[in-house]
Amino acid sequence: MGKDVIVACDFSSAEAVYSFLDKFTGRKPFVKIGMELFYAEGPDIVRRIKARGHRIFLDLKLHDIPNTVKKAMAVLSGLDVDICNLHAAGATAMMEAALEGLTRPDGTRPLLIAVTQLTSTDQQSMERDLLIREPLDEVVMHYAATAKRAGLDGVVCSPLEAEKVHRRCGADFLTVTPGIRFADGDRGDQRRVMTPADAKAAGSDYIVVGRPVTAAADPVAAYERCVAEFVDR
Repeated sequence: MGKDVIVACDFSSAEAVYSFLDKFTGRKPFVKIGMELFYAEGPDIVRRIKARGHRIFLDLKLHDIPNTVKKAMAVLSGLDVDICNLHAAGATAMMEAALEGLTRPDGTRPLLIAVTQLTSTDQQSMERDLLIREPLDEVVMHYAATAKRAGLDGVVCSPLEAEKVHRRCGADFLTVTPGIRFADGDRGDQRRVMTPADAKAAGSDYIVVGRPVTAAADPVAAYERCVAEFVDR
């Protein structure tokens, strides 16, 4: 997989997501299906969007005891998605169990990546709410290194951290980066953000773009702008 733009389809119903995806009559975007849509519509929404020809990042951020995560990943492996994820905070045993569950009998599996720290988290909230006193960058790098040792394919991180993750974990260790906003756009509730072009320069492998595309007056044009800045430039 090369660099690509992943569109976060954070909709609450199948009708809403189909209405959005129907606008894309040319290039079919790589899409992220998160908790809101998955919990509203269940696994069938994944199958239906896949049948439309979209690659899928299933963003459910599993975090539980190793055996529970292993069993859940075994179920998700049957949905033919391209990327799954979990929280690196679940620790090494959970990540290793997830890989075991996700791997099909023929040895194939989706890519598995770990969430380091959410892009809505900053140093103050991490210290106040999580009692983690180390600098945020060091925490992200430690989580990334732990995920690599566990055998994962990459991490979800801020685009501000992508270059450092590659230096720590290698060029082939994927960085999937939300927190993308156009230079002339609103940050919303994201705190650690970059433009698509800056994320590319920083070494992001995939950018995840939600509201700047889904809430745009012309979503297709906004998506193509992201592709032009991140992939084609």
